[in-house]
Amino acid sequence: MKLYYFPGACSLAPHIVAREAGIALTLEKVDLANRTTETGASYTAINPNGYVPALGLQEGSVLTEASVIIQYLADSQPAADLAPAHGTMERYRLLEWIGFISTEIHKGFGPLWNPATPDAVKIATKERLASRFAYLDKKLGSQPFLMGDTFTIADAYLFTVVNWTNFHAIDISPFPNLQAFQARIAARPAVQQALEAEGLVKKAA
Repeated sequence: MKLYYFPGACSLAPHIVAREAGIALTLEKVDLANRTTETGASYTAINPNGYVPALGLQEGSVLTEASVIIQYLADSQPAADLAPAHGTMERYRLLEWIGFISTEIHKGFGPLWNPATPDAVKIATKERLASRFAYLDKKLGSQPFLMGDTFTIADAYLFTVVNWTNFHAIDISPFPNLQAFQARIAARPAVQQALEAEGLVKKAA
């Protein structure tokens, strides 16, 4: 399988999940400005929406949307225990978290990426994100991961999007449990490997 990605974008979540599950992926970087891949291919021919991630499957089809790709990868390797079984209440709780991350955190950053966004809108956006971070901070005060004691695909997704605070000078120190969560996830070997492969951290000596 081939993962089309941009360093640090939401494509980092499936990249982390694949490494946690022991799934071998070919990585192909996308130039989002020009909508081309590092091999010169037209990215819009691969994913007409033009954004990452996209996952090229072995039979030739393409799967898109981070929230779907992480589930696909987890379900392809159930022994990795990255997602509860379909039909269980735990699976619906996982979907609840993925929905929250996707709509409230991932999309919540949207206005901050646009240089044309007025300052007042950016301030309001950061205030809304802070309220969501406060909710997460409370949840993570009594458990290490979103689903309790077990790392899941939701944690990979949350880590990826909360990491965007580093690009927008958003201080998460007022949310110590969330801050500790980010450090805890970043320290995982598979996460370090993904960060290194995307050039987001230097390889350990």
